[in-house]
Amino acid sequence: MQVNEYTTHSPKETKQLAELFARELMTSDVARKGALVVALEGDLGGGKTTFTQGFARGLGVHEKVLSPTFVIMRHHNMRKSDFRMFIHMDAYRIENIKELRALGWQDILKDREAIVLVEWANRIHRALPKNYIQVKFRFIRENMRDISMSVKLKAKSVKQQLKT
Repeated sequence: MQVNEYTTHSPKETKQLAELFARELMTSDVARKGALVVALEGDLGGGKTTFTQGFARGLGVHEKVLSPTFVIMRHHNMRKSDFRMFIHMDAYRIENIKELRALGWQDILKDREAIVLVEWANRIHRALPKNYIQVKFRFIRENMRDISMSVKLKAKSVKQQLKT
């Protein structure tokens, strides 16, 4: 598995990195059966929302993108690609994976025309699809962040592995 590591020195650089990453994703062929999921993980103040704003700009989303901490999820229409919807989710307030049912999580994951970005994805790790893109943020100092990006492939369960 390839891991790409970056260090940004300002919020502007973090947004630029995210914008380039989003543009590249829109033309990539990441293995997936449904939505393209980008899972953000990192400490509070680590740069997740800043990254998300640049990512949305790279997708061609024109609305102002704010963290949906209290509403959990926001939908943004897209026009620039084969994707028709950018879904921005903040899982910080999710206490139980069962809460995702009320949000239509399973239907969202089945939608091949959706790009889903999840802040605080570690809180719903078990609900993520088999394949997703993980972006981890590490706070270095005030404006400096280490950002690592990798494609995650969830392993089959032990029972499934023994059957094959």
